[in-house]
Amino acid sequence: MTRTKITPEEALAYHLEPRPGKYDVVASTPMATQRDLSLAYSPGVAVPVQAIADNPATAYDYTVKGNMVAVVSNGTAILGMGNLGALASKPVMEGKAVLFKRFADVNAIDIELATEDADEIIKAVHLMSPTFGGINLEDIKAPECFIIESRLKELCDIPVFHDDQHGTAVICAAGLINALEISGKRLEDCRIVLNGAGAAGIACLELIKTMGARPDNCIMCDTKGVVWQGRTEGMNQWKSAHAARTDLRTLEEAMVGADVFLGVSAKGAVTPDMVASMADNPVIFAMANPDPEITPEEAHAVRADAIVATGRSDYPNQVNNVLGFPYLFRGALDIHARAINDEMKLACARALAALAREDVPDEVAMAYGRKLAFGRDYIIPTPFDPRLIYVVPPAVAKAGMDTGVARRPIIDMKAYEAGLKARMDPTASILQGVHARARQAQARMIFAEGDDPRVLRAAVAYQRSGLGKALVVGREADVKEKLDAAGLGDAVRELEVVNAANSRHLDAYKDFLYGRLQRQGHDRQDIHRLAARDRHVFAALMLQHGHGDGLVTGATRKSAHVLNLINTVFDATAADGAVGVTALLHKGRIVLIGDTLVQEWPEPDDLATIAIRAAGVARSLGLEPRVAFVSFSTFGYPVSERATKMHRAPAVLDAMKVDFEYEGEMTVDVALNPEQMKHYPFCRLTGPANILVVPARHSASISVKLMQEMAGATVIGPILTGVKKPIQICSTNATVNDILNMAVMAACRVG
Repeated sequence: MTRTKITPEEALAYHLEPRPGKYDVVASTPMATQRDLSLAYSPGVAVPVQAIADNPATAYDYTVKGNMVAVVSNGTAILGMGNLGALASKPVMEGKAVLFKRFADVNAIDIELATEDADEIIKAVHLMSPTFGGINLEDIKAPECFIIESRLKELCDIPVFHDDQHGTAVICAAGLINALEISGKRLEDCRIVLNGAGAAGIACLELIKTMGARPDNCIMCDTKGVVWQGRTEGMNQWKSAHAARTDLRTLEEAMVGADVFLGVSAKGAVTPDMVASMADNPVIFAMANPDPEITPEEAHAVRADAIVATGRSDYPNQVNNVLGFPYLFRGALDIHARAINDEMKLACARALAALAREDVPDEVAMAYGRKLAFGRDYIIPTPFDPRLIYVVPPAVAKAGMDTGVARRPIIDMKAYEAGLKARMDPTASILQGVHARARQAQARMIFAEGDDPRVLRAAVAYQRSGLGKALVVGREADVKEKLDAAGLGDAVRELEVVNAANSRHLDAYKDFLYGRLQRQGHDRQDIHRLAARDRHVFAALMLQHGHGDGLVTGATRKSAHVLNLINTVFDATAADGAVGVTALLHKGRIVLIGDTLVQEWPEPDDLATIAIRAAGVARSLGLEPRVAFVSFSTFGYPVSERATKMHRAPAVLDAMKVDFEYEGEMTVDVALNPEQMKHYPFCRLTGPANILVVPARHSASISVKLMQEMAGATVIGPILTGVKKPIQICSTNATVNDILNMAVMAACRVG
């Protein structure tokens, strides 16, 4: 798999734009009128204040406490970068807060404490603990992290969890359960070697021992070799608890005959000779970041029977903490837990292991561009598996209830699982899915407008994200100048700049174009001007002749004009069945609107074509299509000439016997609101529509731009479908990210 390259400039831009940082705080209640103000603050707020004073448990009912986690750090052990201080750790903690929200809908606030004194941290966190439903400790160096966590667990009546320790341990345990099942071994019989006696390593060993590993079979190593009983150098009380009775003194000696290696240490700590000396079917978890103790390629070169996991996303079997902490806290918060105990951690690990053994849904496989099935290269679920949210938290919650740490047990577990499914934001997983498919496709993407800095930045992002090869149409000197101005001067060597003036294919392009246009009033000179001087036409000719796999254009010219130019090379008119479909992503919902590009005033047959094309786009995005033909009338009332065609369009689809849901005509609120839809029990849609077919292109444009400007919806499109080759046309106000998303759509051949 192609690896992503990230430059310092790109990383800084990501954290700077569209505004500094990675999250906002958004009000969840109305705040528009004097009445709202009175209810939210004085005098209305006095009522819940008194209720909580009378019964503190009601804080979970009347405040965000029950869905709020503090991400606390002092920056003494940042991401393998070491002690850079509290302030420098803030981007990491903000990132952790975003992961909590994205994967489990948990609100999280980062708190950076400017002290290395463990007692001060303990006091600060304890004093602020009433604010939160849980505490996530992060990037605090050992041994202080052990002291802080242990003491806070005693003081606080909410979960306190040090993810660097226990998050890694939980995912490691999940992977180990499955790896041993595949290798046909029992944990209690296995010889286990751990390298890296820090917080994560100690936690991994403790949890594995809790699962049944025999202490005498577990060898811990650090930079000074084996941690053995009687050793004094470099020891502390936490290492001493795992000191082994053994004559082994080095990692190399310990690895001979070992069944399992767990590494949380450093790049290159394990050699091929060490792997060769292990027992049959060895399990190797090389989890050092950013580079593992030994790569899968190196391990498999000497041991084809090895099961290998790493901490990296570009190898199979990624041991990724994001599989654990969001769902652990989700389950703990939902039972108003007093703590996260070993039983809850083990429940999380077992739920993850069980999920990996289940059949993988098509949408997950589609997202990763390959078939995923339980085996040596798939022992741990992927982070973007949508099932995690409703599989893992119930297991955690049940373990918490069974062990007595739940303040409010869940009565109806089925209803709880349904509620968890409703928390998922489908838009994020859809975008992740298409990006993963694009990365698998490795398409050569033509960016037609190499004179626009936005396009150039998008092209660089496309290539450096490992999505494929970026081909930029432009003049080499101009491209270099603009990349230099954008702080991306080094990228000029990575992009392929294609200049029409010196293209060896130009004559072939002109011959083809003349053959298409000679009977439409174009002479040879006209053809030369089009092919050699118009970048949109030249780029389309590149695509037509197979000199690229997809095309992105439109950032500098109006879409209608660009489409006309595209039509000199391809058949992309309404008569040809071309359709433009725009995706609107807003508040966890995705709705497709068509036609937003090609069809000016579609008739019933055209509307049916739009519906069919839009359904194809929906399925390409992993959605099951539900089409609504929308108007200002609903099922024939009020009667209007302009609504009649929307009324007739479903009948066209009836005759075509299509394989997706459709209905109409109806107003938008009936199409999207289940409560409104209930008033029409005969409606054939089984749920809210995710495709809106509108009466005309002007109504489509108005709808999209209104949602974009007033509601802040994310807009992707229009996605051009019904054309022989993948061509996507951006809007002139497209951002770098918008252009990149359109390139991804083209790479995936969406629609």
